Order: sequence, then structure tokens, then C-alpha cells
Amino acid sequence: MPKVKLLHTNWRWLTVSIFTCAFLSACTEFMEFNPGKNGLVYCSEGNPATFNPQLVTSGITSDAVSYQIYDRLIEFDPVTSKIVPGLASSWIISDDGLIYTFQLRKNIQFHSNNYFTPSRSFNADDVIFSINRWRDPEHPYHNISGGQYPYFSSLELEKVVEDVKRINGYRIEIHLNKPDSSFLANLATDFAIVLSAEYGEYLLRKGIPEMLDHDPIGTGPFRFQKHQKDRYIRYFKNDKYWRDIPIVDQLIFDITPSSSMRLAKLMTGECDVISLPAHSELEIIRERPNLQLDEKPGLNVGFWAFNTSRAPFNNVEVRKALAMAIDKSTLLEAVYFDSAIRANGLVPPSSWAYQEDLKGTSYNPVLAKELLKKNGIGEGFSMDIWAMPVERKYNPNAVMMAEIMQAYLRKVGVEVNIVSFEWNSFRRRLTEGNYDSILIGWSADNGDPDNFYRPLLSCASIESGTNRAKWCSEKFDELINEALTYSDETTRAALYHAANAIIADQIPLVPIAHAYRYQAYRNNVKNLEINPFGGIRFGGVYKEQ
Repeated sequence: MPKVKLLHTNWRWLTVSIFTCAFLSACTEFMEFNPGKNGLVYCSEGNPATFNPQLVTSGITSDAVSYQIYDRLIEFDPVTSKIVPGLASSWIISDDGLIYTFQLRKNIQFHSNNYFTPSRSFNADDVIFSINRWRDPEHPYHNISGGQYPYFSSLELEKVVEDVKRINGYRIEIHLNKPDSSFLANLATDFAIVLSAEYGEYLLRKGIPEMLDHDPIGTGPFRFQKHQKDRYIRYFKNDKYWRDIPIVDQLIFDITPSSSMRLAKLMTGECDVISLPAHSELEIIRERPNLQLDEKPGLNVGFWAFNTSRAPFNNVEVRKALAMAIDKSTLLEAVYFDSAIRANGLVPPSSWAYQEDLKGTSYNPVLAKELLKKNGIGEGFSMDIWAMPVERKYNPNAVMMAEIMQAYLRKVGVEVNIVSFEWNSFRRRLTEGNYDSILIGWSADNGDPDNFYRPLLSCASIESGTNRAKWCSEKFDELINEALTYSDETTRAALYHAANAIIADQIPLVPIAHAYRYQAYRNNVKNLEINPFGGIRFGGVYKEQ
């Protein structure tokens, strides 16, 4: 077994270094986007890929856009995880599960700024426009900005939704082709935002429809003002927001890729809240009286996916051998410290579909080497492991994990090349599919277990790009699709457990960890909740002066 050296941080030295770094950067940057007394600065880890969450499954985009700029018909309560009204005040479902009728709220205003002033309030036309954009190939915006809607496509929701009908200005019906017990949960996700149809029509007339995804207009608590790439995003308060909640005058996303620099800015007060504190920094935060650290079990999974569309990773015995060559316990200790639990399947223990007796692959380098030899994989065989260059909730350090795995695999005669790029370049190259394997993961967008199974491993999700293993099993698809026809959790859980058996047998990916979620902020920040389903919400958050 390879020896893994764990680094023990000298906290006093690190604290001094943090203050030094912060002092050198503070003057120029803070003056550029000082949010004022009643403002909030969030240190974010990167740039959003777009300002329309329909187009990507990026957590950074969800943080920056979904809950700041937009609203949805229905939403998840971040405390109870229950579905609650949003732009729709109520809804009913027909007895056959095929028609969803939504009553919409009145007098909700879209944002007004220097590039668009709406002439009307939110109504049914905006909902129809927003849903038809991703489901209808004939919609004038369907092919704008690439025409890819990975979340919806991975679930084949464009085939599930038969039609969206306008009953009147404030009532719509969504007709389904078949019952889908996860449908409401999917309408409450980060991606199911409501756009302004009037703004879309205005941009079409001007011949610049792509600006809908760059200069956003929504009904959310904040109005978009400016994005300076690699530096900041500035939002202003939506004075006409329909919810009676506190909203700060300005919200700044300070784009700070370095975790240590984010912590430095938090400690000096340059940032009020930070994203993804490194696990090695948690103790520093806990020890400082002016900082707060919240923790919750995460609805996520970090995994190692094999590209099953290319040899030799299309051979299940090769995949099994590679999985057995890795000691997951060491990965958890070295990368996650004590902030994650071992994963044997896709769904975490907090899910009602969790299978406690599910067995994952065991560390067995002797058998791994034998299986590789049996399948013609000899000494000197080389493969790539792609490792994300950014920290994610489900994997705080993919590059370090890849380095540890590199040492393990060398013991069974496999040489590993670690591949990484700048994050946006990494995501773009990933869509091309030219990788052997990848360390990546998934954070649930809702509490339904289907949110793990279909996006990650269904046949349809290969084309949408969320199935990184490029693995397709008709039997697996039959099981997870059948689960959607039932509403009772016991029957659905049994079908998901049968699907787990197929994953365990075929090993398209190796589940590694379910990580805890942490939120670090200064203790004068109030009403900030960890959202179990991803994106951070700043509507309702305020600072005590």
C-alpha cells in the first residue's frame, strides 16, 4: 500500500500569512467594489459559465444566478426541504397524474435597469416562454447559446412534457405524456427559472437574442449590474421584490479562486461570506470568535467515472480491477479529513432511497493485478485521470486525490497521467469526451433520488453530458423509469436498490464519498441557511451593524 503523507498545518504561521496576503490585496480590490454599509460581499470560487442556469449544471452558476436573479414556480424550503409556493401560489394535480395546474401570483415585477424596462408584470406568458425554450425545438430561443439544456435533457423532460397551456393570464396547465413522481421536484430546482418573455421578444427585435443569457432579467431579490470576469459580479437590490424579506442594497460576488485568500478576506472583513472553505481551514474558522461555521450532511456524491465508450474501459473486468486497486479509506482520510462518509452507492444516507447493506468494491491489489493481466493489461499500461482544478462540495481537492490514486495504480502496473485545466476550459474539453476517466461528482438539485440516478447514469444523460461514464444499460433504465410511475417510497426504493445491484456489478463509476456541507461567514451576517440542494440564497440575508 502506498504511503500517504498527511500535512499538519501550523495554524499560527498560516494565520500570519493570511493577514499578510489580505493586507496586500485589500486596498485596490475593496475600493473597486465597496458595497457600502448595507451591502454584502461573498467570496466566490469562480466565474459563472452563463447567466442562465437552464444552459448548464454548474454549481458556480447556480450560486451566482439561480437564487439571486430569478424565481421559480415552486421552490424547496432550505430548512424543511419541502416544496413550497414560489411564483405559483398553489397547484393541483389531476387524479391520473398527467395534468398540473398552477395558479400564478399577480403584481410581480421584472427587473428594470439600464438595458431593459418592462412594460408589464409577470404572467402566464413568461412561464410558457421559459418552459418551451428548453423543451420545444421550434421555440425562437431554443438554439440560442448552443441549444443545450443538460439537466432537462438528462431526465428527458422534453419528452415527459406534452404541452404547456395558458388558461388565463394567471393560470397555466402543464400536460405530461406519462406520470412522473419526480416532476414537481424537478420544477423546484435551480434550473427551472422563469425568464421574461417580453425581454426575450425585445432582444429578438434588436437582433441580439443571446443577450438574454448574458444580461439577465428576472423577478428575484437582486438586479444584475455588472460582471467583471475573474474579478467580481455586482448586484443591486430589487426594490420591487414581491417577498417581504430583508435584502441588502448591494451584493458583490468577489471572485477569489484561492481558498486561503478567501479565508484571508473573511478574517479581515473584506468578505462577509465565503464559498467552500478548505477542510484544512475549518479549525481556524471554529477558533475565531467573530466567525461562524455551519455544517450539514450533504446530498452529494464524489466519484471516479470510467469512460466506458473507449477501450479498455468498456471491459467490466478492467473497471473492476482498477476499482479494487484503490483504497477509498485512504482517500477519505487524506482528502476529506473527517468531513465525509464513505460512499458505496450514489445516494447518501440522508435520502429515503439509501441502501444500508449495499456493498462497494473492496481494496484488493493482488486480485486487481490478476484481473488486469487476464485482460491483457500488462506493466506499463498508461491511462489518464482527469481532475477538476476547483474545489467542489463533493470533492475538495480532486488533484490531490488523483495523485494518491496514481501511487496506488502504479503498484498494480498502471501508469497514470493527471490531466487538469482552468475550470471553464476543463468543462468545455470534458464535453468533447476525450478522457479515460475523471474525478468529479454531483450535488442533488432536489430531494428525489431520481436526481442522482437519471442525470448520472441513464442512457439519455450520455447525450446531455451529465453521464460522465458514457454508460448505457437498458435494464437499468427500465428500473429507474419504472420507479417514476409509483408515488409510494417503499416500492420506488426497492426498484432503486435493484438498480444499485446493476451499478455494483458493472462498475461504470466508483462512488467515493458523500461530503458534509460547510458555510463560513462573519457572525454579524444573519439569516443565512445552508441550502441542502445547492445554490446559496442571499435574499433574506442581512448584516447587523
